[in-house]
Amino acid sequence: MKKTRIDNLLVKRYPTRAEMGSGAAKEAAQKIKSLLSQKENVNIIFAAAPSQNEFLYSLIREEGIDWSRINAFHMDEYIGLPAHAPQCFANFLKEKIFDKVSFGSVHLLQGNTGDPQSECHRYADLLTQYPTDIVCMGIGENTHIAFNDPHVADFADEESVKIIELDQASRQQQVNDRCFEKIEEVPVAAMTLTIPALLAGKHIFCMVPGKNKAQAVRLSLTEEISEKYPATILRRHSDSRLFIDADSSAQLDETIFQQSTEIN
Repeated sequence: MKKTRIDNLLVKRYPTRAEMGSGAAKEAAQKIKSLLSQKENVNIIFAAAPSQNEFLYSLIREEGIDWSRINAFHMDEYIGLPAHAPQCFANFLKEKIFDKVSFGSVHLLQGNTGDPQSECHRYADLLTQYPTDIVCMGIGENTHIAFNDPHVADFADEESVKIIELDQASRQQQVNDRCFEKIEEVPVAAMTLTIPALLAGKHIFCMVPGKNKAQAVRLSLTEEISEKYPATILRRHSDSRLFIDADSSAQLDETIFQQSTEIN
């Protein structure tokens, strides 16, 4: 594993996707246990995407976590899919983690509600009630975080949860990830936590493996911090960590890791 720091963002590169997931899970578990030693409950937001598979697989196998004292949330959801659809992010997370360990509570975004705007308000109220401690997330192929695509990303958004129209790149990524067979099947709208809502988490763990994410990783680490590349904002967060593998780091200049042994 090699590491470096870009602005405030700690970047750790692992040789393989599996090692990345395991390494990220160990650090996240350590943080969870540390927080549980200081407070009664911990509130965690999870991303739903194939990029999180190895991390979630490893996290639920970490020992010593009292899941009954953890409140779980997720960060986005399609609008209009049937409640039983496997592509629903709530169902993905149920399969990968929510139904695997005994959380104190699990709060799901309801994408098939008849009133999406009211659902956004309901979920925003819950986030106020349960201030976020940890965010476990990824970065999209267009550098989105949650579903804050470049055309809707707002670093100063006054909302916590909002309805957005997905851009073509986000919808195509769902096909690339084999969640849908063709782009026509991908919903055009979703609910998402906004960028300020994500950054409100005190600790951010961002897992981004795979060759399809190489450009997004490069842009997130090298471009000017702006809504044009939403993930660049992670470089301003006080405690954010990016975990990448050999494939997703393929477009990075190797020299950025030369001082890795000196990075804390």
